[in-house]
Amino acid sequence: MGRLIINVGTTVNGAFEAPAPEPHGGWLVTDPDSMQAGLEMWQAADAMVLGRKTYEGLSAAWPQLANVPGFEAYAARMNGMPKYVASRSLTAPLDWNATLVEGDLAENIRRLKEEHHGNLIVPCAGELTRALIELDLVDEFWFNVSPYLWGTGPRIFDELGPIRLQLTSTTTFPSGVVRLCYRPAPAAE
Repeated sequence: MGRLIINVGTTVNGAFEAPAPEPHGGWLVTDPDSMQAGLEMWQAADAMVLGRKTYEGLSAAWPQLANVPGFEAYAARMNGMPKYVASRSLTAPLDWNATLVEGDLAENIRRLKEEHHGNLIVPCAGELTRALIELDLVDEFWFNVSPYLWGTGPRIFDELGPIRLQLTSTTTFPSGVVRLCYRPAPAAE
């Protein structure tokens, strides 16, 4: 059975929107080790699960990066892997090796988890992610925390109530980026 994993880049204080790279006025910090870990995560994944906005943004960006030095392997994986897009406004067929997920979200995600044996990565923190959390469909949360306090933009998961998590692993990269991996904690008895 596949695992549904929320994978989000964020700042220490939870900003997640518009993660432009650090030298270009943003907060997203990268280094060769964290980039390699990210690539390995995507190479091991079975598929992506996306909301409409994330699909539109990524499908516009990644095909353009296929020949950019340093991004070739990443772009090949991102462009080639299957994607499932949950949307109430898009219509099939979709581009970028994507399949539209129509109908009941919970039923469709459970079916995808049954069909896949590897990781289904959700690379965002928007409306779809909140719905997946509220439907109790998320198996793990992976946070890639950049060493920044960022004063603007929304904070990750602002509208959710408390959810207890259980730490499964941490990785610290030379740049100060920390990957924190959690799973939902078992319900208290």
